[in-house]
Amino acid sequence: MRRVAVRFAYLGEGFSGSQIQPGARTVEGEMRSALHKVCGLDDPDLDLRIASRTDKGVNALGNVAVFRTGIEDPETLLRALNAVSDGVFYTAFAEVDEDFNPRHASSREYRYVLPSKDLDVDLARECAGLFVGEHDFARFCRPDGKSTVVTVDSIDVSTEGETVVLTYHARFFLWNMVRRTAAAIRSVASGHSTLDDVRSALDGNDVNFGIARADALTLTSVDYDGLTFTPSHSHVLSEKVGECAFSSDLRRGFYTALQD
Repeated sequence: MRRVAVRFAYLGEGFSGSQIQPGARTVEGEMRSALHKVCGLDDPDLDLRIASRTDKGVNALGNVAVFRTGIEDPETLLRALNAVSDGVFYTAFAEVDEDFNPRHASSREYRYVLPSKDLDVDLARECAGLFVGEHDFARFCRPDGKSTVVTVDSIDVSTEGETVVLTYHARFFLWNMVRRTAAAIRSVASGHSTLDDVRSALDGNDVNFGIARADALTLTSVDYDGLTFTPSHSHVLSEKVGECAFSSDLRRGFYTALQD
């Protein structure tokens, strides 16, 4: 038996979040089903652990899972997992020690996309800067009993076409933290709130900016010191991605035609 870390991706649409829940379709549930088929192991032997939990509707391009398997060739493993999985894509692998914990990442990156219409990008950038560094994010998270003090390494603000993209870097994030800070940035950049409102919330005052939509958020990467992932070159993955991209183009063409 060996222990393997894999990078995996999914669109949040169609999943009730990443964490397994009774009676609901989740990313972890889909992954466990695929691992049972491919590895032939029950849950205690698999010892599946996932780096980051995501809420219903949230996407991931670079989440990480760790589990045990008796399959010697990692490329064969990923090819088999991609063949039997529905909506989950396995993109890279790395061998890890038994004591490796995927929750203990050195850095996480999230990407949040806002429509740029009526947004002042300079104000968005200035507002994002208020969240960088160590702050108490009690007013920008859903409390779960953990400390609400977090150090944000950076929030980059850029424009892509008709969108404003917020790219967050930190070792970890609180529940709903990215979506709530993104809502604050949008509110300030659209003129509905001020920078002082955000400063006041960071000081612990009762200011609520709401929560931004889930499907515009993507966990883009989870990184570890000293660990390098090898990309999968499986034709099964390529074919699945190609088919999904084609289906997406068909839908885009339909919606575009409605505006003609």
